[in-house]
Amino acid sequence: VQPSPEYPPADLILVVDDEPQIRRVVRNALADGRYQVAEASTAQEGLDRAAAERPALIILDLGLPDRDGLDICHDLRAFTAVPIIVLSARHSDREKESRLDAGADDYVTKPVDLADLAARVRSMLRIKALQDEVRRRELELEVANAALLQLAVSDPLTGLDNRRRVDERLREMCEHSTRLREPLALAMFDLDHFKAINDEFGHRAGDALLRQVAELLRGSMREVDHVGRYGG
Repeated sequence: VQPSPEYPPADLILVVDDEPQIRRVVRNALADGRYQVAEASTAQEGLDRAAAERPALIILDLGLPDRDGLDICHDLRAFTAVPIIVLSARHSDREKESRLDAGADDYVTKPVDLADLAARVRSMLRIKALQDEVRRRELELEVANAALLQLAVSDPLTGLDNRRRVDERLREMCEHSTRLREPLALAMFDLDHFKAINDEFGHRAGDALLRQVAELLRGSMREVDHVGRYGG
């Protein structure tokens, strides 16, 4: 069977259940080429595999013999945000509410309806894919905004603070110096005969010289100092 293009074959489903028959039933329900299925028979094995293998979704039995399933949900939520579908033989509304409060995203009651479980898995993974895409775009936006901010306050040729940023820093540092009565030093210097460099060797050579001077200044500054290009 060819994998559906909507679900990459890398999707790993971790099934945590102490009953081999249940694990086999779940594995068969998901054996359509869309997923890889990993299994664990104890709570600790499930936690270890979830931490090591980072599955796309976890199917968790609440009736494990070594630990309470709701406690496992809490532990899983400490290091992963992947969808968790819990399996339980208990059907009360209070039980359902406690499962969701513990960090589960959905639940399936036993005996397991295979078609229902497969549909819930697909639904959870679609939601996860959308959430991952939103997070990816948010990260790209943060990176772009940081780059725009850097462009707004830096000189594009040398990477030093631009004149706008120099003016802002001067105001901030003067206010700080006045408020705390601490000394403040400001040094301004010019490159002698810089026009002759441009005239004789061209502007590209002049630009390279400015960048070298900027690197020399950056290398001689302390962490608390600031350097900028006031002209240009």
